[in-house]
Amino acid sequence: MTTQHLHAALAGNEYPGRGIVLGMDEAGEHMVIAYFIMGRSENSRNRIFVEKDGGIITKAYDESKMVDPSLIIYAPVRTLGDTTMVTNGDQTDTVYDFLARGKTFEEALRTRTFEPDAPNFTPRISGLVTLTGDKASYKLSILKSDENDPAYLRRYFFEYETPRPGIGHFIHTYRCNGQPIPSFEGEPERVTLAGDMDTLTQSIWSGLNEDNKVSLFVRFISMKDHTEQTRIVNKHCC
Repeated sequence: MTTQHLHAALAGNEYPGRGIVLGMDEAGEHMVIAYFIMGRSENSRNRIFVEKDGGIITKAYDESKMVDPSLIIYAPVRTLGDTTMVTNGDQTDTVYDFLARGKTFEEALRTRTFEPDAPNFTPRISGLVTLTGDKASYKLSILKSDENDPAYLRRYFFEYETPRPGIGHFIHTYRCNGQPIPSFEGEPERVTLAGDMDTLTQSIWSGLNEDNKVSLFVRFISMKDHTEQTRIVNKHCC
C-alpha cells in the first residue's frame, strides 16, 4: 500500500465528507485521533464542535438556521476508561453502550447500517483506540452500500494491533464529490502523521477544501501516562 502525506491526501480531494484518522505520532509517544466534518448544504455547514464529558458533540452554530438535526447532531467522540471511540454519527452511542456491557466494537456495529439519506446512503465510519499500559491498538470500520444501492449492505472491519510511529490510517465517507456522492472504497488510506499536535492540526485544517470544511477535532493521547491533549478548530468562530 502506498503512503501519502495526510495533507496531500486531503488537498487532492474536494469532498471526502467526514473523515477519521487514527495512528501514532512520529515520536512514538502519542496515539493520534483526528476527526473532521465537511458540508455542502447550509444546514450541514451550520455546525461547530464543542467539548463534552471527555469527548465532543456537534452543535448548531446558529440555532435559528437549523433545519433538520437528524444525522448531523451527534457525539462524534466519547471515552470509556482508556478507550476512545470516534464515529460520524449516533453509532458512537451504540459502540459506547456495547463496550460498557462488555461487548465488542464489531458486535455494536453489526446492529447498524449506512445512513438513510437517499440517494447518497452515506457510509457510517467508526474508529476505536485502546491503550493498555504502554501498548496501544486501533480499529476502523465502514458500513456502506454497494455503489449507492441500498439493497446491498457491506460491513468492513480493519484492526491495527501494533501502531507504527509516524503512520496513520485514514477513512472517509466519500471518494470525492459527485451526485450522488460516491462512497469510500477499499482499505483505509495509509498516511504519514508528521510533526507535533499543533503542526498536525494546522496541516489537516489547511488541507481541507476551504468552501466545504466545517470543523476539526485532534487529540494526542500519551503512551506513557494516557493523558490527553485536544485541539478543536471550527470554521465558525465560537
